[in-house]
Amino acid sequence: MENDKKTDNPIKPSGSAHGRLFRWLDRRADIDKLMKESLNEPVPGGARLAYVFGSGLLFIFISQIITGICLALYYVPSAETAHTSVAYITKQVAAGAFLRSLHYYGSSAMIIVLVLHFLQTFLYGSYKGRRELLWISGATLSLFVLGMGFTGYLLPWDQKAYFATAVGTNIVGEVPLIGNWLTRLLRGGDTIGTLTLSRFYVAHVFLIPAMIFGFIAAHIFLFRKAGAAGPMNEDPVEPKMPAEYFYPKQVIMDMAFSLLLMAGLGFLAYFHPVGLGPIANPADTHFLPRPEWYYLPMFEWLKFWEGPKVVLAVVVIPGLLAAGFFLLPFLDRGFERRPWRRPIPVLAVAIVMVGIVYLGVRSEMDDRNDPTTAAQIKLQEQQEKAYTAAPFQPYIESPGGTGPSALPTGPVSPLVAQGRGIFQEHGCSGCHGDVGLGGVVGPNLTGITTKFPEAQLMDLLHHPNAAMLAGKMPAVDVSADDMKALLAYLAVIGTPAANVQASFGTSSPSTSSAGRAQVASGVASEATAAVAPNTSSAPGSPAPSAAANAGAQAYLEHGCIGCHGPAGSGGRAPALASIIASLSDAQLANLITHPNAKMIKGGMPPFFGPPDQLNNLLAYLRTLHPPVHGVAPAASAAPPVQSAVRYPDMGVAAPTASETNASEPAQSAQVATSSPEAPAMPGRQYFQDLGCVACHGPNGQGTHFAPSLLNVGTKFPGDKLPYLLHHMTPKMRAAGMPQIMLPDAQFNQLVDYVRSLKPVTHSLASHSGPTSPSSAASSPSRQANSTATAASSAPAAPRWQVSQLSPLALQGRKIFQANRCQTCHGVDGLHGTVAAPPLAGTASLLPADSLESLLRHHTTRMQQGGMPLTNMNPPDMRALVTYIRSMPANDGAQ
Repeated sequence: MENDKKTDNPIKPSGSAHGRLFRWLDRRADIDKLMKESLNEPVPGGARLAYVFGSGLLFIFISQIITGICLALYYVPSAETAHTSVAYITKQVAAGAFLRSLHYYGSSAMIIVLVLHFLQTFLYGSYKGRRELLWISGATLSLFVLGMGFTGYLLPWDQKAYFATAVGTNIVGEVPLIGNWLTRLLRGGDTIGTLTLSRFYVAHVFLIPAMIFGFIAAHIFLFRKAGAAGPMNEDPVEPKMPAEYFYPKQVIMDMAFSLLLMAGLGFLAYFHPVGLGPIANPADTHFLPRPEWYYLPMFEWLKFWEGPKVVLAVVVIPGLLAAGFFLLPFLDRGFERRPWRRPIPVLAVAIVMVGIVYLGVRSEMDDRNDPTTAAQIKLQEQQEKAYTAAPFQPYIESPGGTGPSALPTGPVSPLVAQGRGIFQEHGCSGCHGDVGLGGVVGPNLTGITTKFPEAQLMDLLHHPNAAMLAGKMPAVDVSADDMKALLAYLAVIGTPAANVQASFGTSSPSTSSAGRAQVASGVASEATAAVAPNTSSAPGSPAPSAAANAGAQAYLEHGCIGCHGPAGSGGRAPALASIIASLSDAQLANLITHPNAKMIKGGMPPFFGPPDQLNNLLAYLRTLHPPVHGVAPAASAAPPVQSAVRYPDMGVAAPTASETNASEPAQSAQVATSSPEAPAMPGRQYFQDLGCVACHGPNGQGTHFAPSLLNVGTKFPGDKLPYLLHHMTPKMRAAGMPQIMLPDAQFNQLVDYVRSLKPVTHSLASHSGPTSPSSAASSPSRQANSTATAASSAPAAPRWQVSQLSPLALQGRKIFQANRCQTCHGVDGLHGTVAAPPLAGTASLLPADSLESLLRHHTTRMQQGGMPLTNMNPPDMRALVTYIRSMPANDGAQ
């Protein structure tokens, strides 16, 4: 009895500390029995290398969980900060690039091992013999793995991630009946933004991993219940071959395979770290989205289907393949497991696998064989490498709102600050990015001063080459001192020294006030025409209803004006009045929400909006009438002077006519118009009705969409211009220019008006003549006299003081500056640059609701112009709208 008491004592004086701890845990948790149950699994036929893929999948999944938790410690799922947080992980965190690369390559490795596991299970016939539920649980797990790859791809929020996700969510929209609902569910609305990012983050980090954990548990339980199937010549129900325990031989093989995976992933992550591209810019119309390699076959597959047949490609055929995949144990019910005796299932799987590989390879070959596509993809890769190599720029909350601002590092150079101001004031950041690291159109300027000697670079800036001109880059005409400052800034692009606050007020503008006036007046006229239902051609018609007025705003907000022109008069797309006259409201609504193949090919997106907004749009479209030709527009008359017009959100009145110089209107007209008699010509009405102003500008001065028409009559004399308008070149058709269908008399009037378009003539030129930058710099007195003369002949500056702004408008001004809106729209948004028009007198005229909707849902023209996505919380957006609407109504016309 005394010996029994000694035996039952849990703590023995003899033995190691490790042994005593194990016995203590074993008595309370039965660890020894649990280990035996886990490792003593009988494997018919013994251990084999073919069985390692299941354990390899489990190892990769655990690795993804660990690296994902490390990345989540720094990641912020918001459209404003997601990209910056990933850049911080990649560039600043110790071993951050290695961890992110390990996570990235782990997702691809998981797909590869999953395919190998499926092929081994299929070829061995391991799904036979009461293993149907085991197979279905594994098939479900494979879908969750693909879902992890899809949801995680958006999280870096760079160009590649954004556009690939846009393509993926658009594909989901092709599902009949519920496609639009599914797309809105995934995106959190009509567009991809912060809500989309937060939903994908929750799915990637919480929902899908929880489902994977649950199905892994079920899969292991069902596997232990059914038992290992053994080699392909074994009976799947009653194994006959001698069995070996899972431990130790199979465990050693699984561990060796896991170590091999770890070594391979570590090698790739260390020697080939994953890059990060520029932040997502939805307005970039040049970017070519390409998904990850495991989604490339589906991407290529969709190229073979158009129109209504897309449903077959997205739903029917993939649905049949998925059903066959899940129901394989029920379709192949025989006990024969050897693949050469199962020709039909093996042939079917072989055809599918070869087709998938073929589609993936063909997608890559198509991109390489097309020179344009290959060049664009190469450019995207270079931009990604350049951004990855660029120094980290943190995101900092601005004092007045939620906008990123550059963090100055090191001593600030006044010359560099002045150069950055010139860089922004001349609209360079609109194409080359805010700090010159590449943008929608322009390349990265890092190292540009080492690539070109100073003299050659100055010559390029003064006289752009053919490639630069093709990219719409204007000549940089500044003084010698300003050019020196600009070169100083270009020399430090890509280094911390470039992170300085821009210094304005020293550069000479390259865009004339007349050119700004033309752009501003064109934008203002289009905005006014878009929000006013067309009643000019129907005298005596009743006033438009409230629904029609709301529909006019929807017409503007959804970018219809960019193609169909103001009041539906036509532009890149045909005029609407005659087209919709024969359609019922139901047919028209169906056509707007589900464009046909011809409309989709022309670039028209489906209408996404609530039913009441669609009904308002229909009410507005019903107010459109065909334009009446041959009548001089009333707009050619001098507009009445409105005195005491109060600025929005300000308690001051606009300056009246009595407060300005009486000689200014005449001088302003001389500066701002091409020829005084041109506006009264009947051909100008056809120029507007046909939508020519939408691309060539209100006075034919040209825009980013179409070239200038000034002096086109001299370039195409005699019958050449009418012939060109009747027989357009392929380049004109490719740019979207519609066929001009006018009677001969009206067509001749249009030709006469186009011939009358002449360059802007300044009264100052006749007195002093052109002055070169060098001469202006060498003679300060002459430059001062010229400036004084120009100021005396130019329109008087508006009496708009920042101190008069309301507190909310002042906050909006800080947000405007913090978000760098002035890099394209000019200082305070008043005068614009070559990259974008002014906001005063254009956007400032819109109602607050329409302006906010326009900032959140950009029109096609804004997207093509490079306007980045506006993601702000409601208070900041309200302040920004208040500031824009506080701008003087007449400032943009200067």
